[in-house]
Parts: sequence; structure tokens; C-alpha cells
Amino acid sequence: MDYVTESFRHGEVTLNNIPEYRDVWDELQGVIKSITDEEIIRCHEEYYPRQKSISKAINHIIKDKLVRLDWMPESPIFQDDSYTGRYWRLDFAKECISVEVAFNHSGVIPWNLVKPVLAGELNHVKKAIDTKVGVVICATNELKQRGGFDNAIGEYEKFLTHLNPLRDILTIPMVIVGLEPPKTFEIIVEEIDGRNQAVINRY
Repeated sequence: MDYVTESFRHGEVTLNNIPEYRDVWDELQGVIKSITDEEIIRCHEEYYPRQKSISKAINHIIKDKLVRLDWMPESPIFQDDSYTGRYWRLDFAKECISVEVAFNHSGVIPWNLVKPVLAGELNHVKKAIDTKVGVVICATNELKQRGGFDNAIGEYEKFLTHLNPLRDILTIPMVIVGLEPPKTFEIIVEEIDGRNQAVINRY
């Protein structure tokens, strides 16, 4: 997949210029770039045919590829048993980088941005992980429209509007990654058997 990025607090400079960070960052970018349109279609049709967007298929593929490269999925931020639920977990982590894949409601954009900060800063609660740079992967507005995503999800462009107001809270380097739409197909949402479902329209 193609993607665009926004660097915050020198996130990309940090990832590209510190040797021990660069390899992990290159690995993550390689995973995103390796996702093909056909792969998305196959995953959607095999696992999520009743969904009205390709969000779950993309998430599935990212997880499968990262886990094969020894990224830790659903990594807990804290050791305390009181903070081990999904709310207190990162989607993925490896060495210096924590990753959130954010295809959820725009109302949780601030929390998607804050979780990598919790993983990267000192805290009164004992940490289970200590990363240095946060990466948030989300859909651009164009992918949102052409991929059948719900109107309520927080798109890349909206994430960017949160960075300056939250600057004093977002204290670690970050990179916001906006996934671009597939080049060879789009999703048309149609009602099938009383339920909105994705219909793949190939170009």
C-alpha cells in the first residue's frame, strides 16, 4: 500500500538517523509497502465477507506480517494487573517503536495518540514496555471513502488536527501514517439480505 506520513517532534528524523531505530522502522515500512490490492481482496473475501469495509482485512494483514517478524501484538503498557485490559495495550511493539492501528471512532483519536506516550515516558505505574517513538497507522480520507469505512472513523487528516492542541501531552517523537486507497478497486456498500456489505468494484 502507498501511504503518507506526518512527523511530530522529529519522529521521522529520529527513526531514520538513529541506527538502532532505523532497522525496525524500515521493517515496519516494508510491511506496509508489501500489502497488495489482491492480498486485501483475498483476505476480505476469506475472513470478512459480511463486513462493509476493508478495515478488518487490512488490520489482519498488518498483524500477520508483523507477528511473523517478531513484533509483539497487543503488548501491555503496564505490569500492574489492574491495567492489563485491551484499553491499556498497544497494538504492536518492537524494541524502540510502539504502533497503534487506528481504524476506530474519531472520538478516541486522543487516546490513540496518548497510548504510545504512556509506553515511552516514565510513569507511576510500573511499565511492562519502554519504547521511544510512537507510530499511528490510520486511513486517509480517500481510503475512508473508497474503502467502505464508516463515516465516524478518525481519518489521517483529522489526526493531524489533534497534534498541536495535544503538543504538551504528546511528549515523544511520533509519526502518523496515512494509508492510501487501493489502486485497482474500490468498495461499494450495498444492502444484501438486510445488511450493508462491501461489494468489490475492480477498475
